[in-house]
Amino acid sequence: MKLVILDRDGTINEDRSDYVKSPEEWIPLPGALEAIARLSHAGWHVVVASNQSGLGRGLFDVSTLNAMHAKMYRLLAAVGGRLDAIFYCPHAPDEACHCRKPEPGLFEQIGERYGFDLKGVPTVGDKARDLLAGVAVGCEPHLVLTGKGAAYRGRRLPHTFPKKTLAHVDLGAFADFLIAREVAKG
Repeated sequence: MKLVILDRDGTINEDRSDYVKSPEEWIPLPGALEAIARLSHAGWHVVVASNQSGLGRGLFDVSTLNAMHAKMYRLLAAVGGRLDAIFYCPHAPDEACHCRKPEPGLFEQIGERYGFDLKGVPTVGDKARDLLAGVAVGCEPHLVLTGKGAAYRGRRLPHTFPKKTLAHVDLGAFADFLIAREVAKG
């Protein structure tokens, strides 16, 4: 099975310093939904792993989060894309849980759900913590230069990023890279 794990805020949709708190504030990044559609059409199972500390901070409730995700699913379907699942950490940073990235808990849950080792599975995010969580279980790290990742455009990545992190302009460029690499493998 071909699996790819994506971060949400800053990777698929616009990030906000005051958190995405409603479906109205959930705005897809240009080309991101189409990138997921290309991955889906190329046979990839796309899963989201996202910290949602707004829940733990009391900024929104689970029904509002579900409404945000329903909007994402609806907009994805309109461009021919799909997500297999969304895994999220509902805890605030001070709760010291095992599922908040950079801890690997969400990725361990994904591995358990799909019943296989995540070694070599591409994971994509806009922050070091997104990638560190995946690398802890053997994922291949990919940074998008959108959201918080935009700060690294034209710069060398600091040592806080996992070794062998590949950087892509956006999710569309990542999708093109992954699909082309698979075609080249034959």
